[in-house]
Amino acid sequence: MLAGLSPPAAAAKLVTMSLDEDARWLEWVTKQFETIAGEDKEIDLEEFKTALKVKESFFAERFFALFDSDGSGSISLDELLKALDLLIHGNETDKLRFLFQVYDVDGSGSIDPDELKTVLKSCLRESAISLPEEKLDDLTLALFESADKDNSGSITFEELKAELETFPEVMENLTISAANWLKPPDLDQKKRHTPRYLTRAYWQNNSRKLLFLAVYSLLNLLLFIVAMLRHSYGGPWFMVAKGCGQCLNFNCTFVMVLMLRRCLTWLRATWVVRVFPLDQNILLHQIVGCAILGFTLVHTAAHAFNFVQMTESGEYSLWEYLLTTRPGIGWVKGTASLTGVVLQVLICLMVLCSSTFVRRSGHFEVFYWSHLSYVWVWILLIIHCANFWKWFVVPGLVFVLEKIVGIAVSHMGGLYIVEVNLLPSKVTHLVIKRPQFFQFKPGDYVFINIPVIAKYEWHPFTISSAPEQSDTLWLHIRSLGQWTTRLYEYFRELESEALGPNRLATSLRKRRQLPRAQVSAKLTENHRFCNIKCYVDGPYGTPTRQIFASEHAVLIGAGIGITPFASILQSIMYRYRMRKKVMFFTLQVDFIWINRDQKSFEWFVSLLTKLEMDQADEEPEGRFLEMHMYMTSALSKNDMKAIGLQMALDLLAKKEKRDSITGLRTRTQPGRPEWGKVFQKVSEENKGKVHVFYCGAPALAKVIKAQCEHFGFNFYKENF
Repeated sequence: MLAGLSPPAAAAKLVTMSLDEDARWLEWVTKQFETIAGEDKEIDLEEFKTALKVKESFFAERFFALFDSDGSGSISLDELLKALDLLIHGNETDKLRFLFQVYDVDGSGSIDPDELKTVLKSCLRESAISLPEEKLDDLTLALFESADKDNSGSITFEELKAELETFPEVMENLTISAANWLKPPDLDQKKRHTPRYLTRAYWQNNSRKLLFLAVYSLLNLLLFIVAMLRHSYGGPWFMVAKGCGQCLNFNCTFVMVLMLRRCLTWLRATWVVRVFPLDQNILLHQIVGCAILGFTLVHTAAHAFNFVQMTESGEYSLWEYLLTTRPGIGWVKGTASLTGVVLQVLICLMVLCSSTFVRRSGHFEVFYWSHLSYVWVWILLIIHCANFWKWFVVPGLVFVLEKIVGIAVSHMGGLYIVEVNLLPSKVTHLVIKRPQFFQFKPGDYVFINIPVIAKYEWHPFTISSAPEQSDTLWLHIRSLGQWTTRLYEYFRELESEALGPNRLATSLRKRRQLPRAQVSAKLTENHRFCNIKCYVDGPYGTPTRQIFASEHAVLIGAGIGITPFASILQSIMYRYRMRKKVMFFTLQVDFIWINRDQKSFEWFVSLLTKLEMDQADEEPEGRFLEMHMYMTSALSKNDMKAIGLQMALDLLAKKEKRDSITGLRTRTQPGRPEWGKVFQKVSEENKGKVHVFYCGAPALAKVIKAQCEHFGFNFYKENF
């Protein structure tokens, strides 16, 4: 509640504090109060609202009124501590009494329907949930009719308590959010855990990667030592420079091998994927890139120190050794030093522009164009080092062959974007006419080039349609960078033109330019047909290709990270329809989709509805797919401000057999998943070997991966 304090990531049960913790907590609250209160030692309503950090002032005002026991219009330290003591150390009835008083706006001792509606409306705003007025009325009546046992037209404290007791989870985790926010930040951080990198589970679940890195490190060490010994005649600095140079020969070639996407996609279908960590090629590429930077810096520094020693002979100065061809160092007209300086600059620039900060901050183009300088790096390396071409020739030819095949495939036949749908949160849904020769697996990705957006830029996106969908390809692209924003704005401007004064004439002209099969379809505000040229390079494989080798697959998509799983779920459903006619379908799937806001569920709600309908007639034990939806902006069930809303949503969902937020049969859960409980439940179900597939933010990937290691689940993350 106080400034500078963020709520705990998961508002779990408020543990009983020891006497020492009580004393420390009391001291901390007093200090925070004095910081806010200032000289008058009182907190007024505006200061209270600011400190509470709530979106909806209704709850701040209700809390303030209840904390202000003397009705003075301000809260003293004694009043605050008295109220918090009740919330933290009070029994269940005390906490429920406080909750009842929050809902009893007029202080009459009972809650009438209008008061309940006011509370629920504020709950919806606080949770960033938008529902029609009629749906709000339905929620209010669902909760009111359930709680008003005697049909008196009002809810008493005893009736509210009885209603809450029908929701064991709410009663078990009842936590007053105001008190929870006042917990010192270090209370939840006292328990120290063994670093995950030192646990047995981590080494077991990452054995392939760790073994590969060990062999890679030993190979570099061997190359370094052998090169040093061969050049022992030149002194220690010369030996170090040559050792790093030999490692650079290997690494500057190996970094390219890790990005041979077509070869890696082919190898994923062989036994090699069980031996080598092919699914982590991007991570390994980044590690090798950092190694190249390190070897380059040491290589350059060692040569510089060696040149300093050589200047003592007096023949050439240091700057002549570094920046001219006069000393004649190098196999191509003495250009080794000059090319070395240029290589140092290019490699540093490439590594800097490849950093997460650059790629994730909306400047993907900086990474893209700077990375294309790899061509110049290889050319300069061939000029710089007499032996580099021997390392480069075979992988280089394969790389060039891949590029030629990619260009040929991407320009083969006419590919056109035939349909565009602009979705909430600036997501562009592209429908591309699928070529007959284009074959892919669920979860694969492609590089797309749209000349009207950027003539020379290619960007990777996951295919969100199923391979069984033979006529079109789907891409769902969220506006996060310059190119994706230009794409969305381009089609949004076309929509504006289509809805202009000559809308019907424009629509008719455009539709007559399209094939007959598309002329009869409707043109809505955010949905249009088009005929825009594009090029597609791919498909390329991802770790999700392992899903059909799983017994129990857990698919976790965060936000637009659902796209590979949209393809997978559709493909599973196609296979399910075919196999259930001839045999039992054995694959079990838990699908978890985490979104920040309500609008984002609209991206794939129609697909999820179809999946639910296909399983509607099955008995629970015969269903292979379980869906779990989470909305992180919604207040969790542990939060006092959300208790009434979540109860109402549960009651109405049971009555209508449909979730009020998404329209699905699956109930949308508020807040973030408690991953420990989620995976514990998966483990207890014992449906076979568990494989967890994730696509979304890297920060969440670390959390999920750590939990997977704890439970012994295989973890796969989308990387491209």
